[in-house]
Amino acid sequence: MDRALRTGIALYNAGYHHAAHDAWEPVWLELPDGEDERLLHGLIQYTAAIHHARTRNWAGTIGLAVSAREYLTDLPEAYRGVDLVPVRRTLDALGSDPEWIERARPPRLTHRGEPVSPSALDTEECLLAAPILASAGGYDAALVERARGYAREGLETGESNPFLALCTDFVREPAQRDLVYGRLSDHVSRRRSRERDVEGLFDPHR
Repeated sequence: MDRALRTGIALYNAGYHHAAHDAWEPVWLELPDGEDERLLHGLIQYTAAIHHARTRNWAGTIGLAVSAREYLTDLPEAYRGVDLVPVRRTLDALGSDPEWIERARPPRLTHRGEPVSPSALDTEECLLAAPILASAGGYDAALVERARGYAREGLETGESNPFLALCTDFVREPAQRDLVYGRLSDHVSRRRSRERDVEGLFDPHR
């Protein structure tokens, strides 16, 4: 759960407010009722409230802010390493005046006292973030998902391949993201070409 938390926080802090929930939602959907479920539910609705406020959907902002505040109300000020005090403060502001977003910047989220950024994510967190960032940034998420699969294959077999370094650079190096994506695309294309070359090679009816 910590990796999902950190990944979503990093995406949020990088300005991908709507995309942050994609890191949290798969974990949240598997959780039983309890404090962990309320934390992720509240954070998902918090980031959705920020997103709706930024798109000037005032009614949606108010509804989500009030609902998120309810999920987070009974949790400690810091839960699972997440400082909830500024989150609650922001939800209170949005719930009473959603146009607050046009006068103030929402706070950065922190994990164990640190405002996590994509550059601080570890390898597994980068692999989680890469397809989400691709989708949010207008890249081909399916291609990056395939690259992530190849990267995981290399981790499991211990065989060196370029996909792990490229996936982590795609997340950690926003200024180089277009360049890294181009290299990822080339490597995926070459890998797929090799795979097609051997598909059906041992088929007796070939």
